[in-house]
Amino acid sequence: MPNLVDWAHIPVIECFLMTRQQVLDLYFMEARSKLIDLGAFIDRVQRGTGEEDFRMKAFRAALAELSQGDSQRAKAILLALSDPTTEPIPAATTKAACGAWPGQKG
Repeated sequence: MPNLVDWAHIPVIECFLMTRQQVLDLYFMEARSKLIDLGAFIDRVQRGTGEEDFRMKAFRAALAELSQGDSQRAKAILLALSDPTTEPIPAATTKAACGAWPGQKG
């Protein structure tokens, strides 16, 4: 019979929190790359012809959340891009999600 672990008797180990330096060392280059990608995306949109639609307005509202002092920026960004309504719509108006709520005021 295989050895089974009795998890109920194993002490809970406190989660290890990294220092800011450790977080920077581990994730900075990845975040830097994503930031450059965002800048390139905004440049492409601005070079395009026509008006920006609700997605770009919502995107800019979400970007503004990055400069807030709140410690829950990811949550605020998700909420800025999400449909705040609670009632379901009677029927889908498109075949796929578009990533931002059309009613978003930006």
